[in-house]
Amino acid sequence: MAEKTATLSIHQGDNTSLDIDLPVYQGSLGPDVVDVGKLTAQGHFTFDPGFTSTASCESKITYIDGEKGVLLHRGYPIEQLAEHSDYLETCYLLLNGELPSAEQKEAFVDMVTNHTMVHEQIRTFFNGFRRDAHPMAIMCGVVGALSAFYHDSTDISDPHHRDVAAFRLIAKMPTIAAMSYKFSIGQPFMYPRNDLDYSANFLHMMFGNPCEPSVISPTIARAMDRIFLLHADHEQNASTSTVRLAGSSQANPFACIAAGIAALWGPSHGGANEAVVKMLDEIGDVSRIDEFVARAKDKNDPFRLMGFGHRVYKNFDPRAKVMKEAADEVLAELGIQDENLEIAKRLEEIALSDEYFIEKKLYPNVDFYSGIILKALGIPTSMFTVIFAVGRTVGWVAHWNEMIGGSYRIGRPRQLYTGYQSRDYLSVEER
Repeated sequence: MAEKTATLSIHQGDNTSLDIDLPVYQGSLGPDVVDVGKLTAQGHFTFDPGFTSTASCESKITYIDGEKGVLLHRGYPIEQLAEHSDYLETCYLLLNGELPSAEQKEAFVDMVTNHTMVHEQIRTFFNGFRRDAHPMAIMCGVVGALSAFYHDSTDISDPHHRDVAAFRLIAKMPTIAAMSYKFSIGQPFMYPRNDLDYSANFLHMMFGNPCEPSVISPTIARAMDRIFLLHADHEQNASTSTVRLAGSSQANPFACIAAGIAALWGPSHGGANEAVVKMLDEIGDVSRIDEFVARAKDKNDPFRLMGFGHRVYKNFDPRAKVMKEAADEVLAELGIQDENLEIAKRLEEIALSDEYFIEKKLYPNVDFYSGIILKALGIPTSMFTVIFAVGRTVGWVAHWNEMIGGSYRIGRPRQLYTGYQSRDYLSVEER
């Protein structure tokens, strides 16, 4: 039972008011939540475009405090996980609620490592796409088709089936992502290697070839692992909410994750780091930075600096500091002299010192630094969102599993209707 209640008073046309008592629930962290479920029976809905003030579910997985710049996975700060953990250990944490013991981690890593191959017939799917197809289009299609190959794990009422589906998705997503890239450049697909860790294996499948053994830099593999880890989950964002909504209809997990990939594809969500690189290309030269900064400050100019600020974080993005460290390590390792990277460094300096950016809290975010890293690694911009999807898969699966494993109802948002009132049909002669 709720310890507190809120009373909503709705004034009626006859100078009376309708008072509705609504329960108020308190979570372990964050603001209290008013349960508006009673409103429907009273003939009212809430109006909340974008659901920015609506808690669509109850969850124990991830907590965000945008004002304080806090991101917790199962209670653990993202900074600590990024420094001391790795992606697969964080996957275990998100899925199971606790960090694994040494034995549990070994078993989990072994299970994922030994399920990275995809059914051989999946290779033929790629021949149905145009050579210049966007990798995210391929990802949507191929991941959605996995249910046709792994239908033995689609009984969502069976916890074991849900676990098997989770392992398959986390393990096979990097393989499918790398295949999407190889297909676009006309190179042969690379089979995964069980002697490599998760991130090194992905880089092997991305950049390796059958003619010579892959040589993976530990620094580069670590940076890729951090990118996966820092994108693993971010509470009820657009793609995660899409996965939950699709899952609420009892759709199979592969279809649900394909829906999440489709939502992530949008430039306002997963495409943000791709937009960063396009912005750097548009600026083109360090000498033009002041011009574009001035344009960004001009409210009448449509130009916006991409990779700065965040819809949720109003202070700073806790992931950005870690990603900046990774960016510095990668650039030092590779010794790259690139005009766009010089532009990015200068923009970073301006954003951290210019009063305009400080006042408006337009700090470099995780997308800014991840875009720099991925460009330095030679990964094309079309693959940026795909890599985001690989990392976010575990978050989608964790939220889907949490929902299916508990009590839930099919999602059914309502609307404020502003169309025509009821009217009679007219024959074509009368119109």
